[in-house]
Amino acid sequence: MQRKLTRSIVRYSISTASAAVIVAAYFRWLHVNETTVALTFLVGILLVAANWGLRHSIYLSILSAAAFNFFFLPPVLTFTVGDGRNWVALLAFLVTGIVASQLAERARREAKISRRRQREAERLYEFSQQMLVTGNVIDLLNVLPQMIAATFNLAGAAVYLREKDRIYRSSPNYMDVTAAELRDAAFTRDHRHDEERGVTLVPILLGTRPIGAVGITGNGTSPEALDAVCGLAAIAIERAGAVENLTRVQASRESERLRNALLDSVAHELRTPLTSITAAITTLRSDPLLDAEQSGEMMQVIEEEAARLDRLVGQAMEMAELDANDIKLDLQLHAMREAVDLALDEVQGPLKTHPVELRLPDTLPPVHMDLERIAKVLQHLLENAAKYSAEGSPIFISAEVSRGQLVTSVADRGAGVDDLEKMMIFDKFYRGQGQRYRVQGTGMGLAIAKAIAEAHGGSIDVTSQPSQGSVFSFYLPLNLSGR
Repeated sequence: MQRKLTRSIVRYSISTASAAVIVAAYFRWLHVNETTVALTFLVGILLVAANWGLRHSIYLSILSAAAFNFFFLPPVLTFTVGDGRNWVALLAFLVTGIVASQLAERARREAKISRRRQREAERLYEFSQQMLVTGNVIDLLNVLPQMIAATFNLAGAAVYLREKDRIYRSSPNYMDVTAAELRDAAFTRDHRHDEERGVTLVPILLGTRPIGAVGITGNGTSPEALDAVCGLAAIAIERAGAVENLTRVQASRESERLRNALLDSVAHELRTPLTSITAAITTLRSDPLLDAEQSGEMMQVIEEEAARLDRLVGQAMEMAELDANDIKLDLQLHAMREAVDLALDEVQGPLKTHPVELRLPDTLPPVHMDLERIAKVLQHLLENAAKYSAEGSPIFISAEVSRGQLVTSVADRGAGVDDLEKMMIFDKFYRGQGQRYRVQGTGMGLAIAKAIAEAHGGSIDVTSQPSQGSVFSFYLPLNLSGR
């Protein structure tokens, strides 16, 4: 208040001084007619009205009329008006000054409102852009009060949702708006403003239905802007709810897909070795006259199928560990040739009918890796290449350095992968549509390979052309010493 009073006194003083300057200039030095003096006073009045408002301009109008009468209308240096026509001129001057002041004040006020609305429109646009670019729509509700407070330069803001009966605040310390006030405002359609505290409460309307309320601390935001903010907030809340429902539906569908894929895998993979083991045991029990060679064949079937079952169960357990991020990597410097040799020892059976060609330069740098895990990646890629390639077709293993990464590739001359399957081939339990029932497998091998590569900070991808073969490549960063 003191500052406002001081500013007003200064403006009145400047207005008085400006009138004194005009009088001194025309009365003492420049001798002109009364019309020029009156127009000069009017210019000063309009300038004051345009910049400082109606009160100061009316004060200057009255002061200018008195000075005009005293110094320029005969008899001069008296407030007496000798000619009746000068009364009309003096009255016209005073009325003109006041009317001009009102018009200038109106123009100033409208310009001020226009500038305020322009700023609010810009802030609303910025607010809407922030809501649109927020990636996680559900988390948008948590940051919505901070966005409102920051965009409109408010001391704080709070948002209340009736459906969840939850209050979101711009900061944990912002308690200017109570929970009871927000809940009451959420059941009304009118604005509430507490002048003493500077608090405004606005309902959030979705159509005509109140769904919540916004409480702010601060002045200078118009009711129209607050209604627009609440409208945008209602859209954001509705959008968040829709995304949340869609996410639940997608999760349910994905869970159903994985369940069906797992059942399909169990039906086609686990049942096959169990059937073979059961048939072998039944043959041994029902025919005691089998010779040693036949008995040995039956025992070999049991041993091979039991090993296959053990491998399937092991893959399922490994996939569960990788999904839960419950793995610890033993990162040490190793050459990729070590992992390749270890993988080749493990897949000698599937590669019996496939010549393997190595293209591993001696200049390859060592890389930080878990040797057994990376060998497992290569093992899955080699088994995959052997399964989906014709007998006798070659398999190529190569490695090179590219963009700070060691790129290791396994290429085959198989049927290839089409563009649609490339997007799903690393998903758990996914198997190629054309090969699903022709080639044995659970669909976990490539998913395991992807999880291991990503656990090393790398990635995996495939390039392929139908009927031309596929190249599976995994990437390991060469700067893992800090891990």
